[in-house]
Amino acid sequence: MIRSILLTILCTAALMPVAGAPATAAQKCPPTPWDEIGPFYRPGAPLRDRIGKGYVISGTVRSSKDCRPLPGARIEFWQANSSGNYDEAHRATVIADRQGRYRLETDFPAPYGRRPPHIHILIDMRGYAGLISQHYPQPNRKHSTLDLVLSPE
Repeated sequence: MIRSILLTILCTAALMPVAGAPATAAQKCPPTPWDEIGPFYRPGAPLRDRIGKGYVISGTVRSSKDCRPLPGARIEFWQANSSGNYDEAHRATVIADRQGRYRLETDFPAPYGRRPPHIHILIDMRGYAGLISQHYPQPNRKHSTLDLVLSPE
C-alpha cells in the first residue's frame, strides 16, 4: 500500500512540469516560405518605416523553434511603384522593436509585368537563417498582418 502511494506521488511529480509548462514553449511556428528575390534587389535600403501611404503591412518576427519574438531583426522591403517600375523611393529597411514587431506604411503595390502586386521582403537576424519572401496583398485591403518566422541556423 505504501509502495503504491509513493509510486503515485512520484509519477504525479514527474508529470507536473509538463502539465504546468506554457503552451507556447512546446508550440512550433512553421517558417515563412521562401520566394524568389527577383532582379531588382539592391542592398542598403534606407532605414525608414514609411515609403508611401494607403497600405500598411505589420506583424511580428518570430523563431520557428519556439515562436518567441525576435527583437532587432532587420527587414528590407522593396516593391514596384504605381507605374510598375522599381525605384529608390519604394525601398525601406525596418528594425523589429523589443517585442519583435515591425510596421511599414507604403503605397498598394502595382503589378509588375504579368506578376500580381507584391512586396519583396528580406529578413536578416544573427543566429537565424536569412529569409527572402514576398507578400501578395489582397485587392481593396488597406492593412495586412504578416508574421515572419525564421529558422535557427
